[in-house]
Amino acid sequence: MTHVLVVDDEPQLLRTLVLTLTQRGFQVSTAADGTTALRIAKTETPDLVLLDLGLPDIDGLEAIRRLRRDDPGLPIIVLSARSGSNDKIVALDLGASDYMTKPFDINELLARLRAVARRKATPRARTSVPVHFGQVSIDLYARLVVKTDEHGKETIHLTPTEWRLLEMLLDKPGALISSRELLIALRGDADNTESSYLRIYMAQLRRKLEPEPGRPRYLLTEPGMGYRYQPHAAVSEGTAEDLTAEGGE
Repeated sequence: MTHVLVVDDEPQLLRTLVLTLTQRGFQVSTAADGTTALRIAKTETPDLVLLDLGLPDIDGLEAIRRLRRDDPGLPIIVLSARSGSNDKIVALDLGASDYMTKPFDINELLARLRAVARRKATPRARTSVPVHFGQVSIDLYARLVVKTDEHGKETIHLTPTEWRLLEMLLDKPGALISSRELLIALRGDADNTESSYLRIYMAQLRRKLEPEPGRPRYLLTEPGMGYRYQPHAAVSEGTAEDLTAEGGE
């Protein structure tokens, strides 16, 4: 049975979520503030967390930081009235697995919960053999990226979302992975996700990993279809959408 910790200071919503999730077979714990949530996360070790950003004691983004610090593998789905793209990106960069804006459809929430629970229950085996392309060495097992250039070696930080996206691409060298498949893996739902989501994160990965981000050679876009990791460098001019995403950050 999947154990969900629901963190929200709205009593009516909290009651609704507890009733719905319990009826669907989830074990549920609740917290009305961040301090209680952090304590329960340590003592009861839930399988995942539903977290409102507007908590009465600590900011929800800070709660994500502390939850991920204490348990780096704990999935967190944000439920928030904050609809700005910056809040979404910051929450995802801090380690949130997904982000839903209030008001939300309960069936969509359940679908995303199931998707996150499946990803945690069946983690993909990672090879300990580093992947090399361009100037970077990527160790998926150790979650370590090192870039080497004329100035020496530099450790590159990737966000949890960037890691998930990169792992999927590197897992199938040369194969096209559709945008829909990537969105389902990353967000649990491709139909209710902003179309710019993948473009933004692919642009960020290219800035960090590609020798020339505006002319990607390894992390390629197939316009209208998806993305692929090309192990042997291919010269690409990039697409208009990629260049727009890179310039818009």
